[in-house]
Amino acid sequence: MSHDFDPNGVAAITDHLIDGRRVAGDGAEIALIRPSDGAAIGTIRAADEALVDAAMRSAAKTRTASGWATATALERARVLKAWADLIDARRTELGRLEAATTTRPVADVITRDLVRAAGAVRYFAEWADKIEGSLIAGANSGTTFLKPEPYGVIASIAPFNFPAINAIWKSAPALATGNAVVLKPSELTPSSAVMIAELAIEAGLPAGLFNVVQGAGATGSALVRHPLTGKITFTGSSATGARVMADAAMTGTKPLTLELGGKTPQLVMDDAHDLDALAATIAGGFLANAGQVCTAGTRLIAPRRLLDELTDKIIGIAQARVAGPTWDTRATLPPIISEKQAARIDRMLAETVADGATVLTGGRRCANMNSGAYVEPTVLAGVPDSSVGFREEFFGPVLSVYAYDDEDEALAMANHPSYALAASLYTTSAAKALALPARLNAGTVWVNGHGRQPDFATPQGGFAGSGFGKEMGRAGLEGFLRFKTVWLNHG
Repeated sequence: MSHDFDPNGVAAITDHLIDGRRVAGDGAEIALIRPSDGAAIGTIRAADEALVDAAMRSAAKTRTASGWATATALERARVLKAWADLIDARRTELGRLEAATTTRPVADVITRDLVRAAGAVRYFAEWADKIEGSLIAGANSGTTFLKPEPYGVIASIAPFNFPAINAIWKSAPALATGNAVVLKPSELTPSSAVMIAELAIEAGLPAGLFNVVQGAGATGSALVRHPLTGKITFTGSSATGARVMADAAMTGTKPLTLELGGKTPQLVMDDAHDLDALAATIAGGFLANAGQVCTAGTRLIAPRRLLDELTDKIIGIAQARVAGPTWDTRATLPPIISEKQAARIDRMLAETVADGATVLTGGRRCANMNSGAYVEPTVLAGVPDSSVGFREEFFGPVLSVYAYDDEDEALAMANHPSYALAASLYTTSAAKALALPARLNAGTVWVNGHGRQPDFATPQGGFAGSGFGKEMGRAGLEGFLRFKTVWLNHG
């Protein structure tokens, strides 16, 4: 069955969702542009401080008045499981909404993103009654224990690249642990978050417990600074993450989980073989979602004797990609999210080439396309460490290739001076597979693969300039809990 559809039959959602009702708002106008063809499809009225305040107060009040804060874990789990069932049941409708308004290809959304989103909700539902404290050994006259508690209201700020998945990651574990959520999706991709929250309410979540506010940076700042915010979870650029930290520190030193930028290396060891399979994995690592992935494998580091052959195979795969709109399943290269972001990629490429890099393929906009912003898959060689192409993430389909002569040099090249989100290591040696991840400065290291696998128990998060804290898995769940120490003196 083809998943192709007419995007003009899909209405974007630009409203806020507060107390279970859509609210238009009256803040500053933000035009909503469809990435695949540049069509104007709506206008967001950004949430100002008054509307953010209404959403936060609604969430805090509902959490207490509805009994969600004191509900049993099994009661919360029942609602979350019903929510997951509704995501499954409405997958085609939600998938078309997502594809029509974002960079996500419709087949990928329906068969991958939303399947994983529903699975993540079920995973956290199963965790709800398994949250434990601990008893601490002490004097015979007393008992000490750690008691987990929810923070209260979680301010969640999500990026544009995987809107549905990010909406779930930033709400389901928070709700499972007894918190309320106010979510701000990207102003570039506002629609699916509202529908996902509405499905949660339809499943039995108290209206007001999961609110959605639309807007750009000022709206996010108002969320972070709000006095009712118990914790912030943010995914986005490192520069914006630093501003979020500053806002949080100035208004009560609120705790944060930050997943920020990356310049993920794909490190090939000298023992590698089957270059065809290796090239396919590496190419997928920087081409998926047109490179708009925080963990995109944008730096290939390979032995000098293998680099040219491996690069040629990767270029062949890249050149076979077909640019096209997200509602056409024949397309294998989706658009860049906006003209502004595509122009940024153009500028970075021009500056990097001016600094001495060589374009091996690509480097331009895709020819004969409509008004959407499509960038050719691009492979660069000779990128200097001083250039913007090394220092910053393109967030587009761009791969830089580097040769090394010995293992120590390879590891030094893999460890970026700023970013430490993820790394991929390719080797046929069990000894290297076990030993070398300890020498890679990254929050996640994949060995003989690249990218998140379809599981929910594996935490993800970065080090250094790529942030701190984890999402998914037990660590991600516990990130929405604070642990209270209780000292009981019983004589």
